[in-house]
Amino acid sequence: MPAFRFLLLLLPALVFGFRAPAQVYAAKEPLAHTFSIVARDPKTGEMAVAVQSHWFSVGTAVSWGEAGVGVIATQSFVNKSFGPRGLALLKSGKTAQQTLDELLASDEGREVRQVGIVDAKGNVAAHTGQKCIEYAGHITGQEFSVQTNMMLSPAVGPAMAKAFEHSAGQPLAERVLAALNAAQQAGGDIRGRQSAALLVVAAKSSAAPWDDRLIDLRVDDDAEPLVELVRLLRLHRAYDHMNAGDLAVEKSDMPRAVQEYQAAERLFPDNLEMRYWHAITLANNRQVPAALALLRPIFRKNPNWRTLTARLPKAGLLTVSEAELKQILSLK
Repeated sequence: MPAFRFLLLLLPALVFGFRAPAQVYAAKEPLAHTFSIVARDPKTGEMAVAVQSHWFSVGTAVSWGEAGVGVIATQSFVNKSFGPRGLALLKSGKTAQQTLDELLASDEGREVRQVGIVDAKGNVAAHTGQKCIEYAGHITGQEFSVQTNMMLSPAVGPAMAKAFEHSAGQPLAERVLAALNAAQQAGGDIRGRQSAALLVVAAKSSAAPWDDRLIDLRVDDDAEPLVELVRLLRLHRAYDHMNAGDLAVEKSDMPRAVQEYQAAERLFPDNLEMRYWHAITLANNRQVPAALALLRPIFRKNPNWRTLTARLPKAGLLTVSEAELKQILSLK
């Protein structure tokens, strides 16, 4: 048995003595020693959970949320059932604290668990077991809680709380990422970093639950997971602008469409696809000269876009005249 695997199996005995309670740690469960934040935006009602850890794919273990219900971070010696079970309890009408109390009451491993919960009304509850590895603790504030364990410094938690509070007025996703970045700057996980995740859910559930997860981003393995997570959020924002531009086109609001496409391109100027569909939209709206100016450098950089353009009329996605199409395809 590899030494690392042996250590994982031995940890419950080291923590509890050799009469370790059942179901405290199983080989299939992650050891997500980490820092996280759960929060609600009082203006929009949106809720978020964000996390970073020196553990592979931390977002698949720690982060849980449901629109109109709440968000949960379960970490340290993770009891993953706290996620779905906790959301079910919140959905049944229990508060964050009532939910936490019920989860812990039936868990023999509560002293190695760490949990943060925010419900849809902004109620907050958190728990740090006495056997969590120092530096470990949680700080609750107005509609948020930060959780830390196995930190390099005791300053990590206060830095997270301060960053979140001082970023009031920004979108919730940016605020929770500001808290994660503050944690890393204060020392972060004593082991380093590997993965991170960001989940934002809507204030209320809708008839289209597949749209209720407003943001769901994960970095499973990266030397700089927070840097990558920030990049992904910026890309997410850019595609929000692209979608808004498409919607404006459907409503024949070309000034708004161009404004949205340009906003997307400013966020990611090197993204050829954003510029390409901007150009196609212009062409479809009788602004062929402007479309040509955008398409020329795209075709030069990657001729496959020219090939794709020739296929669009058949699909009804390019509605220019035969002469205009020939002009587009002959761009040098």
